Amino acid sequence: VKAHDLPEHGTGIFPVQRTDPAYNFDRNPNSISEQQVLFYLPLNPQEAQSPSCAGGSVGFSLSGAWIFNGMDAEGRDAVAHEVQDKCSGHPQDKGRYHYHGPSPCMKDESGEAGVHSDLFGYAVDGVGIYGADVEDGKELTDADLDACHGHKHKVMWDGKMQEIYHYHLTNEFPYSVGCFKGTVVNRHAEFGSQTEQ
Repeated sequence: VKAHDLPEHGTGIFPVQRTDPAYNFDRNPNSISEQQVLFYLPLNPQEAQSPSCAGGSVGFSLSGAWIFNGMDAEGRDAVAHEVQDKCSGHPQDKGRYHYHGPSPCMKDESGEAGVHSDLFGYAVDGVGIYGADVEDGKELTDADLDACHGHKHKVMWDGKMQEIYHYHLTNEFPYSVGCFKGTVVNRHAEFGSQTEQ
């Protein structure tokens, strides 16, 4: 993954301005800044012997921004306690723009009957992260997924339909990856730290 952590869509104004009604709820003082992101993912993700913890950044989206887990820096439900822009993203203290869950600004053909959600991005274990719908257009809930926020069935992967394990974003906590089902090959790339100068 090589990127600048600037999404291909527009963003809200950060820091949150005093004139913005959101300022009364979350005064996010952080600015969105370009990042040097470079890390590697396994081409063929392998299931680990046991799941591993997923904290902070859990993946990277096809829009060019990070995907974080469902908690804020204080361990609270981030979506419930932090102001996000119309694309469901915001910056953290280092200026890294990120999502905690689904974004209405990402293309997803699942609105059509019988179409599975599109690939949203990749978790740091290389496993695909898809939107909130399955084949019948039904919106997924936590009850449909395992503790890592995924399941196994046929999805479009590498240009063909394959039965593989994959994660889903949902509109309920924890929103994104709950734990890593696959083997994480370079967890130290959590924030693209390999290339930060």
